[in-house]
Formats: sequence, structure tokens, C-alpha cells
Amino acid sequence: MQRWRGYEAAPGDWGRSVVTIGVFDGVHQGHQATIGHAVARARELGVRSVVVTFDPHPAEVVRPGSHPAVLTEPTRKAELIEALGVDVLCVVPFTAELSRLPAEAFVHDILVEHLHAMLVVVGDNFRFGHRAAGNVALLEQLGGTFGFGVENAPLVTADGTVFSSTYIRARIEAGDVAAAAAVLGRPHRLEGVVVLGDQRGRELGFPTANLLCPPHTAVPADGVYAGWLVRRGTERLPAAISIGTNPTFAGRERRVEAHVLDFAGDLYGERVALDFAAHLRGQIRYDAIEPLLVQMAEDVARTRLAVA
Repeated sequence: MQRWRGYEAAPGDWGRSVVTIGVFDGVHQGHQATIGHAVARARELGVRSVVVTFDPHPAEVVRPGSHPAVLTEPTRKAELIEALGVDVLCVVPFTAELSRLPAEAFVHDILVEHLHAMLVVVGDNFRFGHRAAGNVALLEQLGGTFGFGVENAPLVTADGTVFSSTYIRARIEAGDVAAAAAVLGRPHRLEGVVVLGDQRGRELGFPTANLLCPPHTAVPADGVYAGWLVRRGTERLPAAISIGTNPTFAGRERRVEAHVLDFAGDLYGERVALDFAAHLRGQIRYDAIEPLLVQMAEDVARTRLAVA
């Protein structure tokens, strides 16, 4: 898959293409259906498929300080999109200038002049242009003017729930990582670097890897979870994951810590990922160490069952 920074990166001899546009945060099953439809149509038409996405999230530019929690970091999002068979990922820097571009100019400058769209595939709720004034109906009208077709990719639903990034964020915020995984089509993942913590877990017999996550990361609700620590891309190690402030020790800083089962190595400085399988319990404050140790042993036992 080719990766372009900005639509201006399209080569001068670029031919026709099938394009789909969106933020695609999470690359959930609804996104997968839309992108998959675009890839399939491109192959049928004998042209290349292009996914256009934006960085940073448009909300942060239009309404500073409103950046939604991020479900997939840029590198991870690119990997997930590439796995769908896409020919080109075009990441467009979302600027204040771009946000003020009228809908008609957005279509002409990006889809027509640079990407030479033969077909544009979008979801039913697609909006574009200044103040999100453009919708699918306008896109179809402009397609008639500029010579490209438009196809809707119907929203994906299950039991009345529309698969969306907003829904997934809400489930993660509530700690319902199983519901989030059902929509994502895979476990929710956090990525970051393992940093030095208080080393209290090591003293208690349950050493933990403390994960430093990037800003805006969609961190699940405080509590204990079963999951996996993923290192070197493919090595998946069962882990009991704790999120919170360690109230037993009067902690104040919210942390993400993973006790990797049956692991004795050193992870400091490594970039790793945490995949969440199940929520085990909420955060509890204990008045003594002994009941905490009993609870931690139970958490480990339940983790073994959850990820077996």
C-alpha cells in the first residue's frame, strides 16, 4: 500500500480511482464494510482504491479542546487499512484553511483535480465541506457535474445498534470492552512505551509494566481487566491489566499497569500494546495489604480463564 501525506502527493500521471473518505478512527466493522466495498469496486473497474483520512481529528481544529478519545493511533490505523487490500492511504492534514473549504471546492480540489475519482464510496451519514454543509445528495449532484459516480455503503448495525466510533468510545469509557470488541471486530488496543513506576507491584509479588499512552488515547474506565500484552508485533502474553489511581496506596495519578502472567523479563523502554478481553471488576480500596494480595491472586486466576 502506498502512503501519501496530503492529496497533493498524487503523481502527475495518476489515473482514475475509487475513493472513500472518512476519519475511520477504530477501523471498526462499519468502516471495514465501507472500505471493503471501495476496494472491491476498484478491482471490478480495473483502477486503484484510495482511502482519504485526516490528521488531526477534524473536531480538534473546528472546536479546539474537543478532540475525541482516539481508538487507533495513526500507525495502527494504517496497518488495519492496509490489511483490507487498499492501494493508497492518503492522510490529509486537517487545517483551519481546509475546514473553511466550501463543499464544492472540497470535491473539485481533492476528488477531481488530484485523485481523479471515477467512483466515490461513502456511508449514509457522510458530511463534507465548510460547516459540514455537504451530504450524500450534494455529492451525487457534484458527481454528475464532474463525471464520477457515488455509491452508498449502508451503515452496519446489530440488534438496533449502529456501529460507530462514538458508540465504541462510550462502551470503552464505561469499561465494557467486550461490547467494544464486538463492534471493532477485535479487542480494543492501547499502545505506548513501558516506563518506570513505583515498583510496588514487584514488592508485592505482582510486577507490572506501566504503559505511557499518547494524549487523547481511549483508555477504559478504572478497574481490572483480562487481556494480553503484545510485544514485537506478534508475541501475545496473557496479562491482568489495572487502570486507576491505586486507591489502597492513596495514589492520585491515573495509570495503566499490566501484570504479565508467568513473565520474568524486562520490558522497560519497549513499545508494547495491551489488548482487552474482559472487564473483571471495578477499582477497590483496601485497608490492609493482605486482602489486596488475595484479590490480586484471584484477578490472575480469572485472567487465565478469560484469555485461555
